[in-house]
Amino acid sequence: MKLETKRLILRPFKNSDEKSLIENVNNINISKWLLVVPYPYTKKDAKWWINKVKSQWRKKEKEDYNFGIELKSEKKIIGGIGLSNIDKFQGDASLGYWLGENYWKKKYGSEALDALLKFAFSKLKLRRIHADVFKGNPSSGKLLEKFGFQKEGLKRKAAKCKANKKIYDCIMYGLLKKDWRKGK
Repeated sequence: MKLETKRLILRPFKNSDEKSLIENVNNINISKWLLVVPYPYTKKDAKWWINKVKSQWRKKEKEDYNFGIELKSEKKIIGGIGLSNIDKFQGDASLGYWLGENYWKKKYGSEALDALLKFAFSKLKLRRIHADVFKGNPSSGKLLEKFGFQKEGLKRKAAKCKANKKIYDCIMYGLLKKDWRKGK
């Protein structure tokens, strides 16, 4: 399965993505905002992640959809985006994403998020998406707000980052399908 936009292809990770995955996520400026990504990010970490994602894609009833973000012009992975903990009964899922630092401020994040939200609400028929953002990461919050996500609260000292071992407050964001449609 893949989702295509003007400049991007969102698709499952594959073994050949190992090098570009490491090149882009092995950066403390990226991993310090991600819950479970270690730093330094090694070949072993990349192999583990790719194998995990491949096994998720093989499941008939998926609880996770993790996509690599491929830049068409470079034919390589520049980031990742996905839904996890999908609860079809509740109609809810958790959102996560990252982009390599060389690809910031080029609207790739907006393009990928737009495609993923269309998939989540139209194909998966979810009614709500939520995301936690470490306090101190305003760019991530601004991206979510651009798509209609609303701040729903603060979880104090809720997350310990694997990369730098710091404990962060998490700002909770949520988006309802009906609010997403308002902007469409």
